[in-house]
Amino acid sequence: MGKSIALFHATKPAIVPIEAAFEALWPEAEIWNLLDESLSHEIDAAGGLNDPLTARFINLARYAKDTNVDAILFTCSAFGPAIEQCAREFDIPALKPNEAMLEAALELGGEIGLVATHPPTLPMMQQQLEAAALASGRDITVRPILVEGAWAALADGDNARHDGLVVAAAEACGDCNAIALAQFSMAPLVDAIQAGSTAPVLSSPHTAVMKLRKILGAS
Repeated sequence: MGKSIALFHATKPAIVPIEAAFEALWPEAEIWNLLDESLSHEIDAAGGLNDPLTARFINLARYAKDTNVDAILFTCSAFGPAIEQCAREFDIPALKPNEAMLEAALELGGEIGLVATHPPTLPMMQQQLEAAALASGRDITVRPILVEGAWAALADGDNARHDGLVVAAAEACGDCNAIALAQFSMAPLVDAIQAGSTAPVLSSPHTAVMKLRKILGAS
């Protein structure tokens, strides 16, 4: 029997990229999805994570954990502190969506372009990246890029506009040492962004799957 992984989402667009990554890199894993879109709507309305949202998030994560999965992978970048609390409380691996990608970015070092479409996600991700660099003694500079209008386009179902805005915005990071895409929903655009950049383009799904395989000792 393969390892069982719960995938915890706050937005639908995160589901397809991570399922594709598992299919490509670890098809033997048993995965199931837990989606609560209201979390994303409410964090937007609140302007960031607050105590009631954190409590709701952790309660849902505890439900996933209690189904006897081997690990939980969160795909919702804006809930970093809540995920950290889950990791402290749970006796199974509870991975942030971007931690494996951030590790890869730190290995490249130098100036890292950090691209996000969801406004609350960008400052939180920048803080995580800079804290990880400090803890590991890495010397980096983060260039944050918020893709204005892309999140609204995605919410309206206008994927073409979302994709065009993201690819165009990422061009501003073309002279960086790496480009990190802050959300799972941008992962399908890696090839399009890479075509216009000499900097390595990093996304979370594939690096997350590989890290889980290593943690859980999968062959």
